[in-house]
Amino acid sequence: MQLLRFAKPIMVSALASLALTACAKVEIAAPHMAPLPKDARMLLGRKHMTEKSPIFLRIFKAESELEVWKQRPDGHFYHFKTYPICNWSGGLGPKLRQGDKQSPEGFYKVNRHQMNPNSKFHLSFDLGFPNAYDRAHGRTGNFLMVHGKCRSAGCYAMTDGLIEEIYALAREAFSGGQKAFQVHAFPFRLTQENLARYQGDRNTHFWRSLKAGYDHFEVTRQVPNVEICNRRYHVNVEWNGRRKLNPRGQCPRFRSGPIVPFVAQPGTANERIKASGPAASPNWSPAPQPAATRSQQASVGQTRYYSGNRRMSLTPPRPRPASIADLLQK
Repeated sequence: MQLLRFAKPIMVSALASLALTACAKVEIAAPHMAPLPKDARMLLGRKHMTEKSPIFLRIFKAESELEVWKQRPDGHFYHFKTYPICNWSGGLGPKLRQGDKQSPEGFYKVNRHQMNPNSKFHLSFDLGFPNAYDRAHGRTGNFLMVHGKCRSAGCYAMTDGLIEEIYALAREAFSGGQKAFQVHAFPFRLTQENLARYQGDRNTHFWRSLKAGYDHFEVTRQVPNVEICNRRYHVNVEWNGRRKLNPRGQCPRFRSGPIVPFVAQPGTANERIKASGPAASPNWSPAPQPAATRSQQASVGQTRYYSGNRRMSLTPPRPRPASIADLLQK
């Protein structure tokens, strides 16, 4: 009996220790520290990418898609995965003012401090709206995010599971040394055919300015530098002096940067993977557009760069290398 009296507390203590050990084994990381899912890690390996390599994001409203691209050792970006956007608000076109519940369009940059692990929408990162271009045009608003919870009042909303994966990719890229990643938010894929469909829309001029960045990445698989002056976006430009530009002021004399077309090699790195999940149905109804004339069709999508008020074609005098507009025709 005396032996049993001493054995009971020992057994209770042992059971308590086992319970604590079991709890420790099922401890779940906070959402912002959750590791990449196993299938995402396997996909990285299959595409010869690393978790810590730089990322680049593209958003397409009409298609309700967010693309993540990863840089490989050759310096080019390769498609990692396309994620369905669960919800976005407003219609096609840029955000103009606070309270219009419009999701932004343009070229944005996300720094580490814009990541929010304590978001009431599960996880989020701030797009940085308004950027210098938006401010130069008097656009107002703030806290425009990519976040979870599948609810939107001007943001791009994902499911919680998908924002965790995107957040983890960004977190690891920052950990690997990337200072900031770019997010290019487009109304739709800016092909000549799609722009022709919206010929006459009040946003067409703005969309054509975005097309310069869209085309550059499509052709080179390099994220272009984007500068802002004279209240315009200027893509892939260089100038002497590298003085800081005034978004509302006159531009210096620009010259186009080099264009080296990307040649895809056969292999899984070029495989396009789409994540499963709910995607927003377009809540916009485009007005019927008159058929474009032949001359209008020829002009749609011709990428131009600007120097002050002077338009400069990408096409240099002959003999010349192929321009982005030429390459897109192939």
